[in-house]
Amino acid sequence: MIGVTVLGATGSIGVSTLDVLSRHPERYRVVALTANSDVARLYEQCLVHRPEYAVMADANAAQRLHEQLRATAPEIQVLAGLEGLEAVAALPQVAYVMAAIVGAAGLLPTLAAVRAGKRVLLANKEALVMAGRIFMDEVRASSAELLPVDSEHNAIFQCLPDDVSSGLDTAGIRRILLTASGGPFRNIPLSELHHVTPNQACAHPNWVMGRKISVDSATMMNKGLEVIEACWLFNASPDRIQVVLHPQSVIHSMVEYADGSILAQLGSPDMRTPIAHALAWPQRIESGVAPLSLFDVARLDFERPDIARFPCLRLAYEAMQAGGTATAILNAANEIAVASFLDGRLPFTAIPAVIERVLADVPVRDAVSLEVILADDALAREAAVRRVDEATSKRA
Repeated sequence: MIGVTVLGATGSIGVSTLDVLSRHPERYRVVALTANSDVARLYEQCLVHRPEYAVMADANAAQRLHEQLRATAPEIQVLAGLEGLEAVAALPQVAYVMAAIVGAAGLLPTLAAVRAGKRVLLANKEALVMAGRIFMDEVRASSAELLPVDSEHNAIFQCLPDDVSSGLDTAGIRRILLTASGGPFRNIPLSELHHVTPNQACAHPNWVMGRKISVDSATMMNKGLEVIEACWLFNASPDRIQVVLHPQSVIHSMVEYADGSILAQLGSPDMRTPIAHALAWPQRIESGVAPLSLFDVARLDFERPDIARFPCLRLAYEAMQAGGTATAILNAANEIAVASFLDGRLPFTAIPAVIERVLADVPVRDAVSLEVILADDALAREAAVRRVDEATSKRA
C-alpha cells in the first residue's frame, strides 16, 4: 500500500483528498494528517482515517488535540509546529505527499517532501510563486516527482507531451491557454466593486474553495499566481501563457501546438478529478466525480480578461517579468491585503492598490537563497500592514 501524508487536511483540498483516498483503501494508507488550528475537524479525521501522526501548526492546538486523542486513539502521535510538518512530509513510510497548506506557510513543509524524494501532489502554488527556481532545482536534485493538482495546471499537464523540460519550442508548443471563470464579479459594474462584501467575494459561481482562495479568484490574483506557477512548472516565459475567461469552468485549460492543434482537458468543476489523477498517474482511478454532461453544459464561452477590472492579474505578470523576489513580495502583500479585506478593514478595490504600493516600497533582490526570499517576504508583510493601516485611518 502507498503511504500518504496530507498537509492541510482540514482545508477544501485536504477534505477532497481524503474522500478520494477513502474510495481506494486497498491502494492507499493515510500515514499523517496536518492542520493549522482546526482541532475539531482534524480530530474527526483522525478517528476516521487512523493516521500514525497528526500535526497541528499551532502548538496550543496540538496540545488540545493530544488531550482529545489520548482517550480515543492514543496510538496516534501528535506533533506540533513547522518541525512536525516537515517531519511528516519526509517520513520513510510515506511515498506521496499532498501539499495543500494555503499560502506561504506551505513552502518549507513542501520543500521537505521534495528533498525527501517524495511524489509531491502540489496544490500549494505559493511554493513556486515564492521560490520557483530554488524549488525546481530541489525537485531535479532529489528526483522527486512533482504533479500539479490545481485544476488548471493538472489540465495542462494532461495536454502536454511527456517531457517539456527542454522548452516549449522543442515540444512544438505555441502557447498555454490558462482558463479562468472570472469569479463572481466578472460582469458587475466597476463602480460597485468598492462596496462588495467578503461574503459576496467568497460566493464563487462554480467552485467550492476556502475564503482566501475565493477572494483571490474574485480579484483574479489566483489566476496571476497560477501564471507564475505555470512558468516554473512548464518552463515557459510569461508571454507564452494566455489567460482566457471561460465562465462555465468546464475546460480547465488548453495547450496550443505549432501545427494549429489545441488540446483541452474538460471535466466537472470538482477538485477530486485532478487529485485522483495525481494520486494514480499514469493510471486512472475512480474519483467520485459525476460524469460531465455536454448536453447539459450546451455552450462554451470565452472572453479576454479586462485588466481594468482585474489589476491583480497585471501585477502578477509584471512581478514574474521583474524576477527575483518580486513574486514573493507580491504574494506576501496579497496575503495581508486579503486577510484585511476578510476582516472588514479594507475595501475590495484596495487589495490591488495595497499590493502595488508594497511592490514599490520593497526593493526586489536576486532570489539566491531561501533566507533572502523569506526575509523579503517578511519585509513585504510589514510594508503591507503599514499600507493597510494608512488606508484604514483614511476611512475612519
